[in-house]
Amino acid sequence: MIIRQSENEIILDEVKCLDLALTLDCGQAFRWEEQEDGSWSGVAFGKFLNIRKDGERFILKTTLEDFESVWRNYFDLDRDYAAICERLRQDPLVASAMEEYYGIRILNQDPWEALVSFIISQQNNIKRIKGIIKRICRACGNEICDGWYSFPDAATLSALSVEDFEAMGAGYRGKYIKRLADLVASGEIDLNSIKKMSLGDAKAALLNIYGVGIKVANCALLFGFQFVECFPVDVWMKRVLEYYPNGLPECFKGYEGIAQQYLFHWARNNL
Repeated sequence: MIIRQSENEIILDEVKCLDLALTLDCGQAFRWEEQEDGSWSGVAFGKFLNIRKDGERFILKTTLEDFESVWRNYFDLDRDYAAICERLRQDPLVASAMEEYYGIRILNQDPWEALVSFIISQQNNIKRIKGIIKRICRACGNEICDGWYSFPDAATLSALSVEDFEAMGAGYRGKYIKRLADLVASGEIDLNSIKKMSLGDAKAALLNIYGVGIKVANCALLFGFQFVECFPVDVWMKRVLEYYPNGLPECFKGYEGIAQQYLFHWARNNL
């Protein structure tokens, strides 16, 4: 990857395996919107970003400081995705998925935002999830620029009632968000310490949280706690697993979550 700075933009050359639409609109993050010019705008870690692809270059409207402190890790730009994908291609089904959908990356999201987001995702669709999160951010977050808001911290959400969350569309999930916010704000739950655990211990810790089941835990671990070996299973992935009666292939080991994203996207579009 080659990084260049030009006025208020960061220009990236030689970034392999990054498709913006497949990565930002695949159901792993809910704060991104495609713009009329084909670029994408969103917020993470309290920072706004507009990013677009121009030929083989990626152009990010941000400062070098914010790129280094937030976006470089958020897009996992130092991981050799090309090498990982070559390894995963040893599996014929993943190879077929990559022929259609090459360029999916796992975003390194904030653990708190990811966990709340996937609690909201229960029995929900992406459009409604985005709407609920947008209302929560608009009501409780800090405005960053032009109608874009930060994701509110645990202390801020802890000050709300269950009814407040219900009024913003969270429904029965409101009581889960409220309980989680109270526990994180009080320090009884330390999400950063969970991030440092083994996958098994981290999963057990999340499953002890009121309202967090196995699917929410696995999604949060993969997308918010950087456990790329985590393999969430939903109704689509249950269908995919029928193709693997003897278990996942050896080439997935250590990168099961990346393989899962390709298989998940393939399943939603082909099964």
